[in-house]
Amino acid sequence: MKSTKSFKLLCLVLTIVFVLSLTGCSAVDKLKEKFNGEDEPDIVIEQSASDAENLDDQSQEVDEIGTLPPTVEETIAVDLWFAGPEGDNLVKEVREIPKVEGIARATVAELIKGPSPESNLLPTIPVGTELLDINVKDNGLIIVDFSKELVENHIGNPQAEALTVYSIVNTLCQFPTVDKVQFLVDGKYVDTIAGSIDVSTALAPNTEL
Repeated sequence: MKSTKSFKLLCLVLTIVFVLSLTGCSAVDKLKEKFNGEDEPDIVIEQSASDAENLDDQSQEVDEIGTLPPTVEETIAVDLWFAGPEGDNLVKEVREIPKVEGIARATVAELIKGPSPESNLLPTIPVGTELLDINVKDNGLIIVDFSKELVENHIGNPQAEALTVYSIVNTLCQFPTVDKVQFLVDGKYVDTIAGSIDVSTALAPNTEL
C-alpha cells in the first residue's frame, strides 16, 4: 500500500516537472522572440533613423559652409591717362583694380591694356609693348623698363609721342611716393621714344596735356 502511494507521488512529481519544463521552454522561447523577433528591429530602426538625421545635419552644415560666397577682393581706384577721342590731349579714366602690393606695376599693366571700350578714349601705348620691370626709389623716382615695342611700334608722330610719354608719367605720379619717371627700354637708357621728346632724364608730370 505504501509502495503504491510512493509510486503515485513519484508520478505526480515527474508530471509537475515535465509541465514546468514545457512552460519554461515556452517562456524562454517567448523571451527569445521578444529580443530576437520582430520587436528588436524597431529599436534598431529608431537608432538608425536618428543617426541618419544627425548625418544629414552634418552634411547640411558642410554644404552650407561649402556654398559660402568667396571673400570679396579688395579694390582700389586708380587714374589712367589715355588719349582723348581726337587724339590731341590726355583724358583721365578712373578704374577699379585689385589692391595688390605692387600697385604701380598693376596700374601700368592696366594702362597697357588700353581704355575701356565705353570711354571712347584712345590707347597711348604701342601694340605689343610689355612692362619688363619697375623700381621705386626712396627719392620719389620710379624707373620703368619697357620692351623694345615701345619704340619700334610707335607711329612716330610728335603729338602721339608726347601722349605716350606723359600718359605713363602722369599715371605713375598720382602715387604720393612718386615725383618723377625714368624710362628704360630693354634695360637701357634711351634718348627718345620717337625722336621728339627727351626721355634720357627723369620726367615730371605734364598737366598741360
